[in-house]
Amino acid sequence: MKRISIAATLVLVLFAMSAMPASVMASDNFVASLSGGQEVPPRDTNAAGVATFKFNKDGTAFDYKLIAANIENVFAAHIHCAPAGVNGPIGVTLFIGSPASGRFDGVLAGATVTAPNAGNTCGWETVADVLAAIESGNTYVNVHTNDGIDPPNTGAGDFPGGELRGQVH
Repeated sequence: MKRISIAATLVLVLFAMSAMPASVMASDNFVASLSGGQEVPPRDTNAAGVATFKFNKDGTAFDYKLIAANIENVFAAHIHCAPAGVNGPIGVTLFIGSPASGRFDGVLAGATVTAPNAGNTCGWETVADVLAAIESGNTYVNVHTNDGIDPPNTGAGDFPGGELRGQVH
């Protein structure tokens, strides 16, 4: 029953975002629908997720919420800089946890970000730089998993390079 309610919640969030009138979905609201099929290379997983972003009016901060369902062993999630189909470096950390933590369904992380990661190789120095990259289509959210047992990449719950991915739009 819990699997159905989490999946239904994800669908409702995506539907609500797509059904908003243009006046509500201003250019400071963004979303990424996350799946294994968008990973490079694609991942065979039943996990899914969504990340939402709301930038403040002056572009100096953003709030985010990251929701994931049917996923195991999450240890990190980030905003990366790269277009669809290309892997890129980390620009903003959204979540850091511990490997092999078991199954997860729900809100993985949410906070206010006032700066990208210091020294990131995306070249982002300010939140305005992150916003510009999002608006140009060159960002994606990536959720990383690891069961803590070698070798890596053995299946769902063990994709250290990323199990879920979605471009931010």
